[in-house]
This record gives sequence, C-alpha cells and structure tokens, in this order.
Amino acid sequence: MRNMGGDRVEEAVAGAVSALRAAVGADWDEVRGQGLDWSVRETAVHVAECLVAYAGQLTGRATDSYVPFELRLEEDTDNTGVLRVVEAMGGLLAATVRTTPRGVRAFHPYPFRSADREGFAAMGVAEVLLHTHDMARGLGVAYEPDAEVCAYVLTRIFPHVRPGPGHWRTLLWATGRGDLPGRAPVTDWRWHNNLVIPAERLVLTGVTPAAATDLGLGGDGGFDWIEGGPIEGTREGAGLVAKGYEAGVHRPEWGMYALVRRTDARAVGAMGFHGVPDEEGRVEVGYDLVAGARGQGYATEALRALSAWALAREEVTRVFATVEHGNLPSRAVLGRAGFTLVAAEDEGHLAYELREPRG
Repeated sequence: MRNMGGDRVEEAVAGAVSALRAAVGADWDEVRGQGLDWSVRETAVHVAECLVAYAGQLTGRATDSYVPFELRLEEDTDNTGVLRVVEAMGGLLAATVRTTPRGVRAFHPYPFRSADREGFAAMGVAEVLLHTHDMARGLGVAYEPDAEVCAYVLTRIFPHVRPGPGHWRTLLWATGRGDLPGRAPVTDWRWHNNLVIPAERLVLTGVTPAAATDLGLGGDGGFDWIEGGPIEGTREGAGLVAKGYEAGVHRPEWGMYALVRRTDARAVGAMGFHGVPDEEGRVEVGYDLVAGARGQGYATEALRALSAWALAREEVTRVFATVEHGNLPSRAVLGRAGFTLVAAEDEGHLAYELREPRG
C-alpha cells in the first residue's frame, strides 16, 4: 500500500484554497465559521497551525508532548496572504509525511497518545476539510471535497464509523455537521488513531480499515514484511476486519495487529481478536507468523503482550484460543504464554484459556 498521505494533504489544501479564494473580498475578521466561535480568519489560521504542528510532531519525533512553538502571521496579512500560509503549511506536512519512515510515531493526545505518519496526514486533512466546510458556510461559498480524500480520513482515523451514503456526508455526520438517514445526530465525537502495544522485541501495531482492505486484496497493508509474508491467514483475517468495518461492527482495539520487529521495522506476522468481549467477559484471540519468523519466540511474546492488554480492561475476564489437536507449535505457544487447557466446545479443537486473578 503506497504512502498516499502527502498527496491527500496537498489535494485537501488545494481544494480548500480554491473554494475560499472566491471570498477573499469578504471581511474574514467579522464573519464567523458556521458552528464556531472563531472568525473565518481565526479558523484559517487554526488550520495552518494544525498542519505545521503535525509536521513538527513527526520531524521532532515528539514522544510525550507537543513541540512548543506557535504560528504567528504579520499584522498586515490580507486574506490572500492567509491562504498562502495555509498552502505553505500544507506543503510542509505533505513533505514530512512523504519522508517520515513508516514505523515512526509521535505524540498526539487522543486516544492512545501517539500517531504515525498516516494518522497525522489524516488528522491534517480532517482539519482542512471540516474547517473549510465551516468557513465556506459562513462565507456563503460552495465547497465539497473529493470523495477519495474523505475516504482517506474515514478509513484511518474514523475506523469505528460505518460507511454511509457518500464519504463526505458520512464525515460530516461523524463530526456533528450533518445528518444521515437512520442514524442519530452526533453531538460528541473524537477521531481514533490506531493503537500500538509494545512488547520486548515487537510492536503490535493496530491495522486500520484501509490497511486491512489492502491486505485482503493482496497488498502489504502499508507494512514492510519479511520474505514470505503476509501469509494467507493474515490476509483472511484482514478481510474479516474490512468486512466488519463495512458493516459498522468493527471496534479497532478488538481487531487485528501486525507484529512489527523493533530492530528493522519489518512485519513478521499478525495477531488479533475475533471480536469484542462477550457478555461473560470472554474474548478470543488468534495469530499466525510468516514461516521465516517461527521458532524465535515472537508469537509467545506477542500473545503475552496482547493478553495482558486485554485482561487489564474492565470488560475482560478471560482470553481464550482454540487450536487443532495436531498443531503442536501453536499449543506450545499457548502453554508458554500461560494459557491452560479447558473444555472445548467442539471435538475438532482444543481450547485454552488465560484468566487474570482479581481480588
């Protein structure tokens, strides 16, 4: 899957600037963006600030806070000049996304305190699209972004939102700016960057709907795989994630994770949940490794990390897995990870379970 983030940032900025140029003669200090307390000028400056701030997070490799700087325009900057600044800051983010290595993550507070280059690109695009909508409405000019640019945002930072009749309408609805048939109005919203779970030699990296779709169609999902990967089990699992997203039942933290080595940022396999925890607090896990990564303890390490993460959630009481009788390597992995054999629901498989003692 090619890194399209830089292209999408540029497309979003170009569309926004083109729409807003039609109203450069208006008083942007007096007109407010629709639904905002900011004037159009303040909103445009905010967009530019977000674009350069996201670039700064990636280039500065910020780990625990925002890079401490701010954007300030010269006092005599007119509306055309404001748009030039938006274009320039968009160019900085686009270039940064293109040149940042795929495994780099930097601080962003919501929801898991980090984002990768795709996440920062999608957040930057979202700021551009949504606030251009607000400004255009306030100024009385027409604006509708390209559908593929909207889809880029939805499939990367709105994985919990079921696709609707049109990507732009869906994004507006998901951010409290419009209605969709059969869906309640949104009054409170957040975007969701993918979760990463650290282990000793691996990083378990949440697979977004965009990555899952690409994997299911034969692509690499945006990961650099070792030779032989991804294997068929990973592609099948990714296909299920993509179908869950389309159906509106995907819950990103309870989906699939790519197992990425710290030493070389290459993916060696995948692991994930078969769905959200059931009413009894039980959640099922499955996994596979590329052949060249087997026998090195990666599956055991990842299973321990993922199980620990799950059992730390209040809604989870036990993690379980099923395995065929003859799959001795997988049975050994479960045993090393602390799982114990329990009664199985069907004769063709063995069942293993891990519980976290709670006082």
